Amino acid sequence: MKTPKSAKLELLMLEKTADLKTNQWVYQLLRTNLLCGKIAPGIPLTIRGLAEALDVSPMPVREALHRLACEGAVEAKNNRRVIVPLMTAEKFSELCELRILLETHAAESSLPYVRESDISNLERIDASIDDAVQRGDAEATSLLNQDFHRSLYSANPFQIVVPLVESLWLQLGPFSRIAISKLEKIYIVDRHVEAIEALKQQNGFALRRAIEADIRDGIASIKTVEGIHNYFKGVA
Repeated sequence: MKTPKSAKLELLMLEKTADLKTNQWVYQLLRTNLLCGKIAPGIPLTIRGLAEALDVSPMPVREALHRLACEGAVEAKNNRRVIVPLMTAEKFSELCELRILLETHAAESSLPYVRESDISNLERIDASIDDAVQRGDAEATSLLNQDFHRSLYSANPFQIVVPLVESLWLQLGPFSRIAISKLEKIYIVDRHVEAIEALKQQNGFALRRAIEADIRDGIASIKTVEGIHNYFKGVA
């Protein structure tokens, strides 16, 4: 993953593999940038500008933005611009509570299917998160954190909640990124370690508690960042 620069926007670029069609690649690329908060709230995006930055025709960009708008990640404006919408305090609280509700359920429902190889993978991801935090790499920290949660929830082969969870991540991603980039210390307690220990003990209650605490720690981090409410509109 590398970061090319354009005059107006910096994007994390994903490799375009042979099995990916252009429209799929553009969608995944923009989605990844939204998930890690690389595109800030309120920044205007245009189909032409994105097409030029990605060296593609406007059509796959238009299709990708339409899909992302349906997922609530971007908002189409009347002047053919698209933006990451600003947040209201009420919507932020609702999204966070939904994360807790869905993700604690997803974690506990995955518990019976978690194998030793899954736990080893989660430990590897958590170590990578620690490395990214030490480097001050906010984008990698965000994406790896999502990978940890996604890998845990996807251990359940019958899991259907992951797309719903990811839709919440898309809407919260820019705000999580703002917090991560401004905080010197993100984790006082590593809740991922607590979750892994709960998995080893097959303790569903402890797992739910660790995942909820992990999400609430992140919410608290966002709320304590100076200037975060400049990205919000309305009042609580």
